[in-house]
Amino acid sequence: MFNKSFFDESSSLISDNSEIVFVSDMFVDDYVGGAELTTQALIDACPFEYDKIHAKKLNMKHLEAGFEKHWVFGNFTAVNPELIPTIVANMSYSVLEYDYKYCRYRSPEKHESIEQQECKCHDETAGKMISAFLYGAKSLWWMSERQMDRYLKIFPFLADRENNVLSSVFDDNFFFYLKTLREKYKEHDRKGWVVLGSASWIKGAQEAEQWCVDNGKEYEVIWDMPYKDVLEKLVCAEGFVYLPQGGDTCPRMVIEAKLLGCALHINDNVEHADEVWFDTEDLFDTEAYLYASRAKFWSGIKHAVNWSPKLSGYTTTLNCIRHKYPWQSSIQSMLDFCDEVVVMDGGSDDGTWEKLEEWSGSEDRLNIERVVRDWTHPRFAVFDGLQKAEARKRCTGEFCWQQDADEVVHEDDYQKIRNLIRSFPSQVDLVSLPVVEYWGKNNKVRMDVNPWKWRLSRHKPHITHGIPKQLRMTDESGDVYASPGTDGCDYIHLQTGEVIAHASFYNSEAHTLRIHALKGSEDALNEYSKWFNRCVELLPGIHHYSWHDLGRKIRTYRDYWSKHWQSLYNIEQEDLPENNMFFQRSWTDVTDSDIDKLASKLEEEMGGWIFHEPIDFSKNTPYINITTQPPKIMLSEDGA
Repeated sequence: MFNKSFFDESSSLISDNSEIVFVSDMFVDDYVGGAELTTQALIDACPFEYDKIHAKKLNMKHLEAGFEKHWVFGNFTAVNPELIPTIVANMSYSVLEYDYKYCRYRSPEKHESIEQQECKCHDETAGKMISAFLYGAKSLWWMSERQMDRYLKIFPFLADRENNVLSSVFDDNFFFYLKTLREKYKEHDRKGWVVLGSASWIKGAQEAEQWCVDNGKEYEVIWDMPYKDVLEKLVCAEGFVYLPQGGDTCPRMVIEAKLLGCALHINDNVEHADEVWFDTEDLFDTEAYLYASRAKFWSGIKHAVNWSPKLSGYTTTLNCIRHKYPWQSSIQSMLDFCDEVVVMDGGSDDGTWEKLEEWSGSEDRLNIERVVRDWTHPRFAVFDGLQKAEARKRCTGEFCWQQDADEVVHEDDYQKIRNLIRSFPSQVDLVSLPVVEYWGKNNKVRMDVNPWKWRLSRHKPHITHGIPKQLRMTDESGDVYASPGTDGCDYIHLQTGEVIAHASFYNSEAHTLRIHALKGSEDALNEYSKWFNRCVELLPGIHHYSWHDLGRKIRTYRDYWSKHWQSLYNIEQEDLPENNMFFQRSWTDVTDSDIDKLASKLEEEMGGWIFHEPIDFSKNTPYINITTQPPKIMLSEDGA
């Protein structure tokens, strides 16, 4: 997940209105080359608001400011290599590959010429990083079929991506000027040959000149000339000779010369020469193909930008009315951004199931199911993970969102979630997101617990919920239980039982601040609070109400949760003072008045407490003042 650093408050570096960000080493304002002209033709035809950034100036702040936009990378050799893992993991982007960037010379043939040995750059770290960059793209755009085939031969896994052959791209001004030149010089006698005088090794200028000399051709070397003047030279010339020394993916000037009626003398390194649109005597076919290339490109990018895969939300219920969970707000919040919501009930007998039946009758996207468990079983706590697994199995979307009955998604986060699945990290199947854990009040948020939870995942058949293999134990009756270190609901691999790797926004810098804040550092508390509030502002997450009503939570712990943990971990705890971390006396000696008084004291004097040890009010746990307002739908239904 995006490793955001929000300690440096800075203004947005990318327009809020833009949807596309172009990145390139140079644009046509810097240098009028073939790649730059193609990029500019695409920019001119862009149907979206866009920004442009020079590759050498790209930094983490740009990525943070534009992580919800779609990026188009042209020539990107000047991009800081340290940014590439972040781009691959977090950004929605496409790549226009103009040459062979996995090679440090951008040409395997040039590599061999200089170093006198075959290019093996694809096996080196830099080459592998380029292949990872290409693999992370939503779409890849090649200049020729041969270029694409050469890439797929050395990086066969790129065949899994959306690969498109584009060729060089021309704008409307070119096609208009093409017709103007044809009309202007239709009676003109053609004379001489044209040679491109580029100093680049790949362009083969010396070889082209030598061919003209050897064949007695009158010729003119052109270089550093205004673009329109170049086209006018070509329309007057007998022919164009171009003999690149290595694979030239789609040399633009060869196309221009053909369209302007030049005879061509080219070699096998002109990689688009055999393609159907070019290898024809009918210039209309060539021109029509080129004219359509802009629409082809933007049609593909629109698919990437507007692609919105189906999202399934899922949750579980069991006597939610009795436990006073905000379950209806929880489910409604999912219905507000998911394409379907699966609710798996475990056998509620307090009216929860009947309300679900009534609700599903008027909401087609609400899919309610029931798997009734024996909740008196000694290992009933294990069923929690099994119920989540059953709910997940019934999801039909490409992505899954999981939340519990006491968790609500803020209305400001609905679109953020939809944006996130469009730019989902390409190398992981699961991401964790922020949790706003209320403590007694709407503006008091815990920081004594980790501020994240596994939340959004790809819907792959091997992903399920349960106890990780290394923590799975069996009691004397053959029933499964867990060692401490899991709540029994981890995301695990269905076959191996291994924990599913996840990406997280929570970084070591934030963790260090949180620990120092918990130890009493006011500066750390201020910085961590700013960081957390910024995360909640920019990233989608969950508002968790488990500890919002402290009196309810203490009673639920007395009546249910102490039994749950004993069941999950195969332990027994008698109702003794030393086992009651709330009161240090037996539950049988605790009154409702005692609970209410403790709840009030905890709300006012503490910012959280993990009840693995007796409460110590002298420690006065710090908390975060949250700046985001609670979800509007919260506490809007009976029993919330």
